[in-house]
Amino acid sequence: MREDIDDDLAVTSYATAQRPGDRAFQCDATAAFTTPDGTRAYALLDGVGDTPAVRSWTRTATRRLAHAAESADAEAGLRAEYGHYAADPARTAGHDLPCAAAVVAVHDPGGLFSVAWSGDARAYLLLDGHLRLLTEDHNARRACDGGDRNLITACLGEARNDEETERLWGHPAIEYVRGPARPGWLLLASDGAYEPHEDADHDLADYLTGDPHAAAERLVDDAVRRAHELIDPYADNATALVARIT
Repeated sequence: MREDIDDDLAVTSYATAQRPGDRAFQCDATAAFTTPDGTRAYALLDGVGDTPAVRSWTRTATRRLAHAAESADAEAGLRAEYGHYAADPARTAGHDLPCAAAVVAVHDPGGLFSVAWSGDARAYLLLDGHLRLLTEDHNARRACDGGDRNLITACLGEARNDEETERLWGHPAIEYVRGPARPGWLLLASDGAYEPHEDADHDLADYLTGDPHAAAERLVDDAVRRAHELIDPYADNATALVARIT
């Protein structure tokens, strides 16, 4: 788990964009909330599955996560919501209930910046022209050295705690980074948004410039296009949240 970013951060504007890809339902969701003192929380969830129930649950869970994080920090907010869902007796009994890969970022006026995640939704920070991946995927590719990247090994809605997940997959259920950060760009992305670019060896930093809305729209449009250009074409839900920071 990494815990340090660098210097001072202030978010001035942001935008989100989504494309359903080849799925029947858009099961990704984003939310952002700001407190009266200026603390701002951003959350992105990538729902597991493709049903109206998953879509509805993910939208609600995303708003809950952003609200929980805005009054604390990213890790505390995610742990609170993870505990809320894990305490559901139906989940501990192993019932098939909705869940989602989750990433949340929080900035407060004092300069503290934090990111927490469970699953393979990602957070990136662009500083001085260098794109830094702040998160480490919770999937079988990481846990099994070349395993299936589409098999996630932790998520919001799972009942396993950190210790149980560590024993099973070699990483905790929740990881986080925190610290100050220099001006730049923040990107939260679902795997349907970042994987097609990664497969094409295309640098996501190319999108983090100009207007955040236009940047997010270009990023997800190109993700779907690149996914359709693969040998085995399939476009997942693609969602990006782009924030310009100064």
